[in-house]
Amino acid sequence: MANDSLTEPVLDGLTHLCALAALGYALRAAGLMRGWLTVPVVERLDNAPSLSVIVPARNEERTIERCVRSLLAQDSLADYDVIVVDDRSTDCTGAILDALAREDTRLRVVHGTDLPEGWVGKPWALAQGVRAARGAWLLFTDADTRHEPHACASALAFAREHGADALSLWTRQELGSWAERAMLPTILAMVLFASGPIARINDPADREHALANGQYVLVSRAAHEALGGFDALRGALVEDLEFARRLKADGRFRLLIADGQNIVSVRMYTNARELWDGFTKNMYAGADGNLPTLATAGAVLALLSVVPAALALDGLARCRPHRTAEA
Repeated sequence: MANDSLTEPVLDGLTHLCALAALGYALRAAGLMRGWLTVPVVERLDNAPSLSVIVPARNEERTIERCVRSLLAQDSLADYDVIVVDDRSTDCTGAILDALAREDTRLRVVHGTDLPEGWVGKPWALAQGVRAARGAWLLFTDADTRHEPHACASALAFAREHGADALSLWTRQELGSWAERAMLPTILAMVLFASGPIARINDPADREHALANGQYVLVSRAAHEALGGFDALRGALVEDLEFARRLKADGRFRLLIADGQNIVSVRMYTNARELWDGFTKNMYAGADGNLPTLATAGAVLALLSVVPAALALDGLARCRPHRTAEA
């Protein structure tokens, strides 16, 4: 009983703190999300430019076939190809890709080479893909994504309509484990909100606020080459964010970030360990190692995801003895 008398005020305090944090986050979101655009589905795109889809894949045997087949099923485009870079995989990724390439000549498999000095993994894989690309537009997308049949046409039409040189889409998250459901929505919201108001990110006159989601980045070849391609990003640990920053700072091109959840989905992680590893790596790089920023991010994640989940489990556990006694 004594322990309960001490525990109850603590639990009540945490509950109220989490509620206040959620309210504050909701109010901040309402302001930051003004200007958020959704990509409409386009079933036909006349005079579409040529497109090369580039997918880096390292040890992606679990997801790569689903991704590639969805990209090869883009029935609203005639002039496009898919290039997958097998980034020195040690599993069956390369063999799966080679088998798929024998089925469809639009798929080209590039078996990646070792990292040159000064490069990090993903930029190097993407650079090798660009060398094999022929499209006037380039789509960089991850191996764990799935694309609806009209996804590429819809994205190209949206970029054309808004005069964008680069378009990055926020994708729909496929959530399975409890850890994904509890934490991933909060983590992604933190990334989105930390970049500033969407309206300013999408404003070509604003050169300070930038964001891109590496799961889906569509860019004209002309803009990509003018910015130095991946040579300019060779050492970037978070290459999508660095690309967005460089593009906005340059001032010659227009970047849009939009909601593409109706045309692209992704299963980023499958368990708590994968989620934690990905979160810590990306947050550290995105915060440039700034400890106060990292501490704030950790506190927000705890108050909006971890603590509420723990409180809910505690509440369920406390209800069980009462039910037994009543029975």
